[in-house]
Amino acid sequence: METPGRNAATPDALDFTVENVEKALHQLYYDPNIDNKNLAQKWLMQAQVSPQAWQFCWALLSPDKVPEIQYFGASALHTKISRYWSDIPTDQYESLRSQLFSQIACFSSGSKMVLTRLCVALASLALNTMPEAWPGAVAEMVRVFQEEGGGVDGRARCLALLELLTVLPEEFQTSRLPQYRKGQVRGALGREWGSVCPLLQQLLRRTDSPGAVKARVLRCLSSWVLLDVPLSESESLVHDCFSALADPELFDTAVEAIVNAISQPDSQRYVNTLLKLVPQVLALQEQLREAVQNGDMETCHGICRIAVTLGENHSRTLLEQVDHWQSFLALVNMIMFCTGIPGHYPVNETTSSLTLTFWYTLQDEIMSFESDKQAVYLQVYRPVYFQLVDVLLHKAQFPSDQEYASWSSDEKEQFRIYRVDISDTLMYVYEMLGAELLSNLYDKLGRLLTNTDQPTSWQHTEALLYGFQSIAETIDVNYSDVIPGLIGLIPRININNVQLADTVMFTIGALAEWLADHPVMLSSVLPLVLQALGNPDLSVSSVSTLKKICRECKYDLPPYATNIVAVSQEVLIKQIHKTSQCMWLMQALGFLLSALPVEEILRNLHSLITPYIQQLEKLADETPNPSNKLAIIHILGLLSNLFTTLDISKQDDESADGSAPPVKATPPPPGPNPVVVVLQQVFALIQTVLSKWLNDSQVVEAVCAIFEKSVKTLLHDFAPMVSQLSEMLGQMYSTIPQASALDLTRQMVHIFASETDHFPPIKALFELVTSVTLSIFQQGPRDHPDIVDSFMQLQAQALKRKPDLFLSESLDVKAVFHCGVLSLKFPEAPTVKSTCLFFTELLPHCSDVPPLARVVQEDGKLLVEAVLEGIGGGASRSLMDQFAEVLFALNKHCFSLLAVWLKEALQPPGFPSSRVTSDQKDNFSQQILRERVNKRRMKDIVKEFTLLCRGLHGTEYAAEY
Repeated sequence: METPGRNAATPDALDFTVENVEKALHQLYYDPNIDNKNLAQKWLMQAQVSPQAWQFCWALLSPDKVPEIQYFGASALHTKISRYWSDIPTDQYESLRSQLFSQIACFSSGSKMVLTRLCVALASLALNTMPEAWPGAVAEMVRVFQEEGGGVDGRARCLALLELLTVLPEEFQTSRLPQYRKGQVRGALGREWGSVCPLLQQLLRRTDSPGAVKARVLRCLSSWVLLDVPLSESESLVHDCFSALADPELFDTAVEAIVNAISQPDSQRYVNTLLKLVPQVLALQEQLREAVQNGDMETCHGICRIAVTLGENHSRTLLEQVDHWQSFLALVNMIMFCTGIPGHYPVNETTSSLTLTFWYTLQDEIMSFESDKQAVYLQVYRPVYFQLVDVLLHKAQFPSDQEYASWSSDEKEQFRIYRVDISDTLMYVYEMLGAELLSNLYDKLGRLLTNTDQPTSWQHTEALLYGFQSIAETIDVNYSDVIPGLIGLIPRININNVQLADTVMFTIGALAEWLADHPVMLSSVLPLVLQALGNPDLSVSSVSTLKKICRECKYDLPPYATNIVAVSQEVLIKQIHKTSQCMWLMQALGFLLSALPVEEILRNLHSLITPYIQQLEKLADETPNPSNKLAIIHILGLLSNLFTTLDISKQDDESADGSAPPVKATPPPPGPNPVVVVLQQVFALIQTVLSKWLNDSQVVEAVCAIFEKSVKTLLHDFAPMVSQLSEMLGQMYSTIPQASALDLTRQMVHIFASETDHFPPIKALFELVTSVTLSIFQQGPRDHPDIVDSFMQLQAQALKRKPDLFLSESLDVKAVFHCGVLSLKFPEAPTVKSTCLFFTELLPHCSDVPPLARVVQEDGKLLVEAVLEGIGGGASRSLMDQFAEVLFALNKHCFSLLAVWLKEALQPPGFPSSRVTSDQKDNFSQQILRERVNKRRMKDIVKEFTLLCRGLHGTEYAAEY
């Protein structure tokens, strides 16, 4: 007989024997060949759901089998009970239950993993039969396992019972019971808590209970409280859990049980119980302090979790108990201790990060009270939050240089993320403390920097500045009266460290908008930024700060422009910064130059760009190789980033009332745009570079990016370049077609196709790239999904902006339509999306563009078939909304034709899927034809039909869809 693996593809019912299952399991666990393992896995999954599973699963549980085989038998039992319950006749419930009880008794001293699977199987049976067919199920479980006998010792029986009671609520949480049954069963389980609670309590309180039993009791409690067992009913057990915290063996499970019990949504109803818990949590402070002294991070973590869970879940309830305000304040102070726990995160402690969300929650609750009540709470809690700011800034401090140097890169990254969390918390706290918080920080910083008696650590200064930066980055500080003082203090800081220098830079960057309103202060901080530009260690902070200043303050920077350009040029020539920072620096210079008079822009551009142009000329003469390719891409990137932000049309940031979108406030100066002047000067050089690098998509992309960025920024000012760029693009694309050239053509069509002067070159370019792409389709487009994607986007844009392009006799509209139909069948989802967009733009023009009307009339059925094929299972389910949009457009613009096409296309049996009947297809067709107004409804119809076609209707996949 063959091994199960070999005939796994088409197993015959007789194959599912005990012997074959054992062979397949051996293959799964021990065969080195991965294909054989996969075949065995597939076959075993089929075996598990076969009718024969009822026979072989009991045999596999035989005591003489190895645990892996027994485990499969137990799993097969669980699968049959949980997923095929309806196959089991009611008269067999009783015997199945007895068999499971006796198997659990047998395995209570055997393999733990098999025991757990059997418990899960019995739990599933209980859930399917309670409360009608098996009333008092849990009470019976307790009774059965408390009876002596079966040769099994009491401790093993007790552990087996606890395992069963633990998995029962867990199995309920993951069960596939219908909604109405879930409600019934949850109620029945709630009533059974009366049988479980005394047992757990008795076992936990007995002095002779072994540690393993107590640990299982705590796990069991954790599992049951997730069923929303009333906190008042588990109160005494939760108290016992607090006692268990003193036992190191039980500490973790006790913490888990307490946390689960007090974080249940329902628990806030039991105010008296919660009030009794507060002193119990406060009583843990001694154990917490000892743990801190002994460096016991696990204990600190666990106690902190308990305090934070109580505070976070019940701050509203506890705040409202005004008579007990002192005990709640004591809890808040305990959490404050956890926030400020000694040591550096994450090396000496990992507890403080747990507390941050508590402070958000408490603040939200206080601020949500009506104003009179709020005022009373603020009197108590504002000082607490000021203390919190001090604690957080202390925790945000860097360790000593020596200690920091010993940290791993992972620890440094965790510390960075922790500081970001602190920053977010400070920003939130600002909403409660307001301007007084900034004054408070400013006073501290002032005292620190002017106190000559005591030497200050850079860490302390850095943390205070970090606090400022956290707030100024996201909150409008323009009204604050301390910012001028802060800007005055910054030059007094002795910057002798990279972290401090970074924070100084980021703080200045955060104040860029303030500087735009107070330009007189620029002279205090700009020299610091320009000095930092020369330091590679401050690359990110100095460049991003300069970029912010140039963007926000450009109209106040002309007096400093020469200096900024000179320093920037120097650092670019010395190659101090990495590529991305060089690109940001160019964007900064683009903002800066935008505010200068045109002749000065040109003069600065000349000095800035000339070295690069000379370098590019030299590179253009060289034979292409990898290193000069990188240099070329770098230079082209610098130019495109400069042109991204160099915009001489002055734009008002907002109108007087602050509501209107930006408007061009003053007409640009006469004469050509400086960017166009530069582009015209380097155009021939770019053509030379291209001629050598046309084969390289990255270089072509970098060239296209220069023009694409310029077109986007300049809009109609780009006009003088349209003709020569169209010609160059056409030549490029004809020689070696690349997607980036199509994307740039799309930009040009978008901006210039509607302008009479530019229509001829744009039309010629559009026709040329279309005909070149059509020839790619003839040769086989599968290798170029990116080109097909960009081509479809270009065609959609043309239909949107200038449908007249499709009136030309030089354009083969029929071929474009056919390419679209072909592209709908591509496996790449983005390509199919772009193609659907093309068709939804095309169909509305059936009425006003005769060539389009003709092709839709003649070949629309092909489109309908392609869409149906995709819906039937040929395309990803994520694309169904797009297909629905195409059907919606067809229905709206070609209604009578669509009725005929749908009828003909759905006629053949098995199309678009063998899983749908002709009645289902007729129904789908009628629903589609009825839906001409509601696009959302059309999408639902398509989703419903695709699930039927894929055999997923009514499954859990459908629920997720």
